[in-house]
Amino acid sequence: MNDLPKIFNEFNEARQKGFVDVKNLKDDGKKIVGTYCTYSPWELIMAAGAIPISLCSMSDEPIAEAEKHLPKNLCPLIKSSYGFGLTDKCPYFYFSDMIVGETTCDGKKKMYEYLGKIKPMHVMQLPQTNKGETAFNAWKHEMILFKERLESEFGVDITQEKLKEAINLRNRERKALIDFYELGKMCPPPITGTEMLQVLYGATFKTDKEAHIKTLTKFTQDIKEDYENGNKKVSESRKRILITGCPLGGATEKIIKLIEENDGVVVCYENCTGIKANQELVDESIDPIDALTKKYLNIPCSCMSPNDGRIRSLSTLVDEYKVDGVIDVILQACHTYSVESYSINKFMKEEKHTPYMSLETDYSQNDVGQLKTRIAAFIEML
Repeated sequence: MNDLPKIFNEFNEARQKGFVDVKNLKDDGKKIVGTYCTYSPWELIMAAGAIPISLCSMSDEPIAEAEKHLPKNLCPLIKSSYGFGLTDKCPYFYFSDMIVGETTCDGKKKMYEYLGKIKPMHVMQLPQTNKGETAFNAWKHEMILFKERLESEFGVDITQEKLKEAINLRNRERKALIDFYELGKMCPPPITGTEMLQVLYGATFKTDKEAHIKTLTKFTQDIKEDYENGNKKVSESRKRILITGCPLGGATEKIIKLIEENDGVVVCYENCTGIKANQELVDESIDPIDALTKKYLNIPCSCMSPNDGRIRSLSTLVDEYKVDGVIDVILQACHTYSVESYSINKFMKEEKHTPYMSLETDYSQNDVGQLKTRIAAFIEML
């Protein structure tokens, strides 16, 4: 359909358009809560009458300033997050009334101490395992503490009813996103990996969730109709790639472009930018706090030990998306994903018989030549 490229551009520009939206929301008296990670329980923020928004953290622009306070050999996501807050170059950070973070890694945990001197900061102490009653109770306690902090900070009462409404809204958004992700199961896929990432990354900056669900649902339907009418833009000969590892977006889009320049197409994003955080819905039949605790604790991030959920998820996705190869994207100095790459490689080769490659990168463009050589060789081997 002729308006599809226009919609892709809308999602691609969502971050920039969101700057105006968030200013208007502030002018209307709305409270803004900035988040960094998929472990942030957006439902609690929404139930408090506030607007959750993803903060800028995927550019090398502010890293030089961040390195005046942080070590150079630190993960670029952490340095970028802090740099944007330090320099006030992220409008979302500027307009946030409060920031929430989770102790997913030591670097973030210590960086949050500095961010807390710039903005009101709430840090949720994430258990390092999602196994057993002890971990569940610890994370439930953090949910309650965050709920109480929001109520205190904004002078509101987060009722059971408000929380149930927020859970229902977020679940409907997740379902719309899942329907969109599953376009990648089609052979050939109806959209490119770059277009898919534009929508997934742009979705994190959509403040009106009802409007977002409506737009995304229609968008997915239009793509399917266009495909069924014979408009297939991706060649069947392209190798189907699954991306796993660290979050993607912003500067790391260089990897997706290189894949597509070398006869590949990304059909699935298993990482935080994609399926990982949305594949499980919040159980609407049990106590809301228990349901949120269970859902968010089950996110299979490499910060969890053991992280069996990632293996199970990848096993299913490789089959369902008919994957030819897996590329594990690891940001420099991200120790948990770096260590876990050995077990993922072993699993892919021995259990799934699927070619695997890990790529270490940062937010600069200095390694594009090297990445191009490695990606081209990998896809040619497929």
